[in-house]
Amino acid sequence: MHKSLLSLALMAALGGCSLIPDYERPDAPVAAAWPQGEAYPQDATQVSERALGWREFFRDPALQQLIEVALENNRDLRVAALNVDAHRALYRVQRADVLPAVSADGAGTRSRTPGDLNSGEPAISSQYSATFGVSWELDLFGRLRSLRDQALEEFFASEAAQRSTQISLIASVANAWLTLQADQALLQVTRDTLKTYEESFGLTQRSFDVGVASALELRQARSAVDSARVNIEQYTRLVAQDRNALTLLLGQSLPAGLKSGDGLERTQLATLPVGLPSDLLQQRPDVLQAEYQLRAVNASIGAARAAFFPRISLTGAAGSASSELSGLFDGGSGYWSFSPSISVPIFNAGQLRANLDYAQISKNIQVAQYEKAIQTAFREVADGLAAQATYTRQVQAQRDLLETSEDYYNFAERRYRTGIDSYLTVLDAQRQLFSVQQQLITDRLAQMTSEVNLFKALGGGWQDAVQAQPQEE
Repeated sequence: MHKSLLSLALMAALGGCSLIPDYERPDAPVAAAWPQGEAYPQDATQVSERALGWREFFRDPALQQLIEVALENNRDLRVAALNVDAHRALYRVQRADVLPAVSADGAGTRSRTPGDLNSGEPAISSQYSATFGVSWELDLFGRLRSLRDQALEEFFASEAAQRSTQISLIASVANAWLTLQADQALLQVTRDTLKTYEESFGLTQRSFDVGVASALELRQARSAVDSARVNIEQYTRLVAQDRNALTLLLGQSLPAGLKSGDGLERTQLATLPVGLPSDLLQQRPDVLQAEYQLRAVNASIGAARAAFFPRISLTGAAGSASSELSGLFDGGSGYWSFSPSISVPIFNAGQLRANLDYAQISKNIQVAQYEKAIQTAFREVADGLAAQATYTRQVQAQRDLLETSEDYYNFAERRYRTGIDSYLTVLDAQRQLFSVQQQLITDRLAQMTSEVNLFKALGGGWQDAVQAQPQEE
C-alpha cells in the first residue's frame, strides 16, 4: 500500500503543471541599422563575425600587462565573482527544495518518575529509537520549480554582470593608462615651452638692458614664463593623480620596470569590426543581464500563481524503538508512520493577490529596463561610430594647424629680431603654438578613449574569461 502511495505521489509530482507565463523576448526598440550621415563611417553596417578579445585589441605590451594585473587584483571584479558564487549557492538551495529530503535520526531518553506520581514507587524508564525519515512537498502546481527557475536566471544574470564588470574594468584601465600618457606628454610639452619662454625672456632681458626692448616687452616675456610654470605644476599634479587612479584600478602598485608605452599613437589599438545592431544582443553582457533578470521575474509570476493552490506534503518515517539500547534492533521493535498533509489557502486578506500583482508589475518594470539597456547600447555604439570618423579628421586638422602655428612662430620671431614687429606678435605666436600643441594631445587622447569606449560598447573584452556554470552536485 505504501509503495502504491509513493508511486502515485511520484507520478503526480512529475506530471505537475507549470504556471510560468510563456516567455517572449520583447522587440528591440531601436533601428535596424546604425545612423548614417557625415559624422559616421561609410562601412558601419558591415557585419562583424566576432568581437575582438582585449588581447587582440590592445596591442601595447605595457597596457596588456596592466590589464592582466587588474583582472587578477581589482576588488570590484573580485566582488562580482563572489556574487556569482553566492547566486550559484542560492540556486542550489532552491533546486534542493524540489527533491525529497531524507534524514536519519537516533535518539535516547532516560527519565525517573517520583513515587507520589507513580503509585508510591519511583520508576525509571528508558526509550531508544533509530529512525529513517522522508519528507517531500509535491510540486503539483510548479511553485518550487518556478522558484528554482527564478534562482537559475538570477545566477545567469550575476554571471553576465561579472562579464560586464570585467569589460568596464578593462576599458577603465586602458583609459587611465592613456590619460596618464597624455598628461605626461602635456607635462613634457610644457617643460619644453618653458625652456623656450626662458630663452626668449633672457634675450628680451639683454635687449632691455641695452635699451632696445621696452619694459612692457620684458613684462610680457616674464608673464609667459610664469604662465608656463603654473601649467607645469598643474600637469605634475595630474600625472600623480593619474598614477593613483591607475593604482586603484590595478588593486596594487604599478609594476616595477613598466615601459612607458608607445605614447598616444593610434597603432596601440586594433581596428574594430562593427556589426549590425542585433549583434549587441549576443555581445553586450549588460543586455544579457537585463534579459536574464526579465526571465527571472517571469518565473516568479509562476510561483505567485501557484501560491493560490493547495500545498501537499508527504512525511514518512520508519525505524526501530525499544526500552533497552541492546534490544533496539531485535525482532518486533520496528515501527513506521506516514503523514500526508494538505494546506489550502482560504483567507489571507489579499496577500496572495498582492504578491501576484507585485510580480506582474515587476515584470513590466523589467521589460522597460531591458528595452532601456538595448537603447543605451545602441546610443553608445552610435556615439562611438560618430567619434571614430570625426576624430580622425579632427586630429589631422589639428596636426595641420600645429604645422601652421610652428611656421607662424618662427616667422614672427625672425621679424621681431630684425625689428619689423613688436614682441607682442612673438608672444601671440608662442601662446598659439603652445595651445595648439596642448590641444593636439587632448584630441589624440579623446580619439583613443573613444575607440576604447566603442570597444566596450560593442561588448568586447570578456572572450578570454571562463564563463561560470551552475555546478551539479
